[in-house]
Amino acid sequence: METPALHTRRTALTLALTAPLLVAPAGQALAQPPSAQWVSAPYTYTIQKPHNLATSARYRYEGGVHTMWVYDYDEPHTPGSPTDPRTEMRFDQEYSSGSRAWEGEIYIPSGVSGPTVVQILRGSRPDGTRATDVMLNVANINGGTLRKDSDQVIATGIYNRWFRIRVEHTAVAGGRGTVKTYYNGTLKLTHSDEGPATRYFKNGVYHHGSGRAEARFRNITYWRQ
Repeated sequence: METPALHTRRTALTLALTAPLLVAPAGQALAQPPSAQWVSAPYTYTIQKPHNLATSARYRYEGGVHTMWVYDYDEPHTPGSPTDPRTEMRFDQEYSSGSRAWEGEIYIPSGVSGPTVVQILRGSRPDGTRATDVMLNVANINGGTLRKDSDQVIATGIYNRWFRIRVEHTAVAGGRGTVKTYYNGTLKLTHSDEGPATRYFKNGVYHHGSGRAEARFRNITYWRQ
């Protein structure tokens, strides 16, 4: 969880986010792990946003809340990239084995449809394999629906209220591991990952829909075993 002192130092640096930023020192998490084996760990992140815009044009941190937004017409993160527009917190902690978890509270305004709000990105992976182990996407149906990909429903009625998501990943070097997704403390989905890779967590709005996408995050905790 971020402290006001850490945020003040970031503000003084005018969010010079080309370098990693310290976000949450170990031992200050509000959430509790599901077992004594999990411990909170410090993490750093970089803001990824449309390459032609200032960070402040698509990201704000205020009152302990990260707010990120993007439009369907925005430029990609890097010039010439074929990927969709995004504003995301890209965790700098990478791993290829062991257990890691992202946990945080998320708020989605009504009408938002199309963005990925949490994902595990497989940055270094074998050719021909999928780029992500999990993508949690928002759709404008049933009062706001959170799904893995486009078909596996995690929760409905998510608009305009805070809810808690925890994504646990046990990665196996040279093999396939397991991903578990919890919604408000209840296990909703368990599935295999996509095989060997070096990966990292991301949260924000990676927008595959139309119009404006926005998501807010607070009490983010990074866990490991």
